[in-house]
Amino acid sequence: MSNKVNQLNNYSITLPAYSVGDNVYSLVGDICCLSGKHAVVVGGKTAMSKIKDVLLKNLEGSPITITDFVWYGGEASYENVNMLADNSSVQQADMIFAVGGGKALDTGKALGDKINKDVYTFPTIASNCAATTAVSIMYNPDGTFLGPNFFSAPAKHAFIYTPVIVNAPKRYMWAGMGDTYAKYFEAEMSARGEDLVHYHWLGKTVSEMCVEPILKYGKQAMEQVDKGEVGEAVEQVILAVVVTTGIASILLTNEHIIDYNTGLAHAVFYSLTSWHHIEERHLHGEVVAYGVLVLLLVDNNMQMFERMYDFNKSVKLPVCLGDIEMNRDDLEKLVPMVCNMKDIDHNPYKITENMVIDAMLKLENYNN
Repeated sequence: MSNKVNQLNNYSITLPAYSVGDNVYSLVGDICCLSGKHAVVVGGKTAMSKIKDVLLKNLEGSPITITDFVWYGGEASYENVNMLADNSSVQQADMIFAVGGGKALDTGKALGDKINKDVYTFPTIASNCAATTAVSIMYNPDGTFLGPNFFSAPAKHAFIYTPVIVNAPKRYMWAGMGDTYAKYFEAEMSARGEDLVHYHWLGKTVSEMCVEPILKYGKQAMEQVDKGEVGEAVEQVILAVVVTTGIASILLTNEHIIDYNTGLAHAVFYSLTSWHHIEERHLHGEVVAYGVLVLLLVDNNMQMFERMYDFNKSVKLPVCLGDIEMNRDDLEKLVPMVCNMKDIDHNPYKITENMVIDAMLKLENYNN
């Protein structure tokens, strides 16, 4: 199987620009002034409250003023994008400052694309790579998965302010590790045996850095977060979650296809969003971490399965259905949904319902 394009085709790729550290908001005025003088902040209520004072202080004396702080609506939906597009503060602004977690950032990016305004991202948690990707993952208003919304480029710049991230609830970075290491396993599996174009090959290679830093620094990073410390382990995990995964995603989805950028682990997650408790009480990367174990068992990659199982156990990421409040009785409904997801259409072999249910049952029995 090959998806190789004509090497003579012209194409452009825009990789993310970012600043990371404990003083990055001091750079906002100089970097963002190229987009105009007025910015509207769109984001989560808690996220905006966490950065409002430090952002405004750093913008004193700069060319940029804030028109308003506007709640994004609580869901990354087109309905909320349309609502924001009608907001007078948004209309009066030259640029959008998207603040918060993945859904807030994805809403801000989709808004900027709709109304043709530059977007700058300000992640306040390290749970995913939304700050640096050229795609928004969109949901229905009820929280069920809708589909990806691809853009020609990522946000203009991401400002990764480490003090607010390290003091966010620990569960966000914890879940972010699961979403991050999934990038490698899904990219490797979907691209296996193919003669890849340069950007897909580069994306697959970059995705390798989504695993080893997490395995090396993940447990220590969780300990540093408990102490509110921005140490080397925390920085390494933040960069893996927010930056490395974003770069890999852009390269792997250059044609705005999901073939190499997703896989069985995400098919498991998106299917599980049909259970309301998943959206209400569990995080994206947390559930994807469970999906990675299923992927590795389906792929019969026992050596890596054991490494990832042991890592999940060490940081208390899910290793069984009970950890995500599911049970064996749910598999009859869940497994067909997983196998109908487009995320598993591009693989070196067909993934069947029997493969998935066997893997999930094997996982239930592992170490019991």
